[in-house]
Amino acid sequence: MNTWNCTNHPDFILMGLTDSKEIQLVLSVLFLLIYMVTVLGNIGMMLIICLDVHLHTPMYFFLFHLSFVDLSYSTAITPKTLENLLTSNKSISFIDCFTQMYIFIFLAGVECFLLSSMAYDRYIAICKPLHYTVIMSSRCCLAFLTGSYMTGAVDSSVTVLSMITLHFCKSNVIHHFYCDTSPLLSLSCSDTHVVETIIFIFAGCTVLGSLITVSASYVSILSTILNINSTSGKQKAFSTCASHLLGVTVFYSTLIFTYLKPSESYSLGKDQIASIFYTILIPMLNPFIYSLRNKEVKGAVVRLMKKRQGSRKLR
Repeated sequence: MNTWNCTNHPDFILMGLTDSKEIQLVLSVLFLLIYMVTVLGNIGMMLIICLDVHLHTPMYFFLFHLSFVDLSYSTAITPKTLENLLTSNKSISFIDCFTQMYIFIFLAGVECFLLSSMAYDRYIAICKPLHYTVIMSSRCCLAFLTGSYMTGAVDSSVTVLSMITLHFCKSNVIHHFYCDTSPLLSLSCSDTHVVETIIFIFAGCTVLGSLITVSASYVSILSTILNINSTSGKQKAFSTCASHLLGVTVFYSTLIFTYLKPSESYSLGKDQIASIFYTILIPMLNPFIYSLRNKEVKGAVVRLMKKRQGSRKLR
């Protein structure tokens, strides 16, 4: 049986989500609309944070980079998915496939630690408000950001370098809409036990490490909120972290469902649905989660609109 790897590679075939032409058309329109909203929403969030000085705080520093990451990994997945849905060309080269995998794992790892950095920021803001400006300094924020990107780079590098050592012989057909680890591992005729263990360890450390940080932060936050005597004080404290908690819950639940489980339990339909959530839907939802439930962002939008109207009157 013919085998190939990174030195002798044919194209892979991405089978996508369905064989039905009618459903493909519906999905292509839906995904295109979602992608347009994702681009506009995340770029809009980044512009608002840049233009309004009231949002030049640690929380919005991390939110700016979260929007950038969401926009980037949606762009790494969605355009190729749309091409597969709208055209008969479903092939992706070996290099492009592993490049897509690298970018996605890298950005997903960055997002994990950005979310944990934001949780730590909320912990300091609510539990240690008097020390907030000292602890969450510019140097501290840059250190968290650098650590997030370094962690994502290590995780993706180890995963892809492990994967490209494999030989593939069973098929070149990937039963997914993008190049992910589980469907690619199922095509390998090499012993994948070591590679699966390495991926599981690094993915587990990334996801669980950041999730533990988020959980510990919110346990402390909840304890502090419960000790606040006034109802209005509790509501104000909770409102500062409600949007972040919602975003964290949606992101981690789908990520854990897909990756932190044995490869034998890989389910094509269920895993594809979960993948749609964190590759296509969550990047679109995050700008709404952090804006519609956030008075500071709403206030920034109002100030920018008034400023624009004022400049028009002066003309």
